[in-house]
Amino acid sequence: MQRSPFPPPNAKSPELFHPRPQHISQVPHLRSPPLPNQPQQQPPVNSYGNPYGSPPMQQGQGGMENAYGQQYVNGFMNDPNAQMGLQIGKSAMMTGAHYMEQNLNRYVSVSALKHYFNVSNSYVVRKLLLVLLPWRHRPWTRQQTRLHAGHDGSSPQYSNMYLPPRDDLNSPDMYIPIMSLITYILLSTVLAGIRGTFRPEILGSITTTSIVVIVFELLILRTAIYLLNITNESSLLDLAAYAGYKFVGVIVTLFLSEVFTGGRGTNNWIGWAIFLYTWNANSFFLLRSLKYVLLPDSSNDPALRGGANYTMARSQRNARTYSLFAYAYIFQLICMWALSREDGVAASVLGRANA
Repeated sequence: MQRSPFPPPNAKSPELFHPRPQHISQVPHLRSPPLPNQPQQQPPVNSYGNPYGSPPMQQGQGGMENAYGQQYVNGFMNDPNAQMGLQIGKSAMMTGAHYMEQNLNRYVSVSALKHYFNVSNSYVVRKLLLVLLPWRHRPWTRQQTRLHAGHDGSSPQYSNMYLPPRDDLNSPDMYIPIMSLITYILLSTVLAGIRGTFRPEILGSITTTSIVVIVFELLILRTAIYLLNITNESSLLDLAAYAGYKFVGVIVTLFLSEVFTGGRGTNNWIGWAIFLYTWNANSFFLLRSLKYVLLPDSSNDPALRGGANYTMARSQRNARTYSLFAYAYIFQLICMWALSREDGVAASVLGRANA
């Protein structure tokens, strides 16, 4: 049985219909407004010649940080608790400063202490030369000025006052002795480090030795003034200043001995020659400067011109002269020799450390 063949397909395919919108809406065309006519500006050039500034992101970040920090500071300053804390801290500092000033004035006058630091650069240079080369200096007397102290009835009253170191080369100061002490301590530790014998204990040992020498010297001077019945206008700060000038000679001795001996210190004839010169110069300087402290002029006193009073005054003057010579030469020799032996101090500290 045979099937009939299928009919051939139509030559034309059916038309496809796509959906079409029924309501057509008009979408407006959006255009940006025209830019205003602005004059062309050149980019700013920084100090390095780069016309490009920092990136906008960094500038914006810095601006945000500055604004946040300013806002935080303003908020902190406007906080009532912060204001109260600042007021309490300010009052506490003022109270402490007032308390320190009151207690300090019991022992040391601040106004008198300022007098000893009233120096200039030219004074410091000339004073150092005077301590090291005192042989041809004239005169040695301190200069005074008259100050108006008030009126006593119809006549004005005046008081004499010593000129500050800035205006008088013979006036003692505290600047050079303090700076010389600090320089001596630092120089001794540096020399110990160059020789390879430095230990941290050397710094404390040299400082302690220096302070003990100064304090012991002041005690000797005050005892001599009391025993010799010396009455003058010099204060303890004057004596401390004169006692501190020896560090200038000690520094010169240590430095020149190290330079001219190749690091062998003062244990040779060159070191001893430099030491003898600086000791003699310092002793002559003290002998001339302290003459008007330990040997006040009593020739103008009519009560001490004749008889037993004149004999007593002459014997006291001789005793004061011998005491001044012993202090200026013998005592200074011992002190400067002890201070110049910084290698001995370093060796003793090193021996204790190794033990």
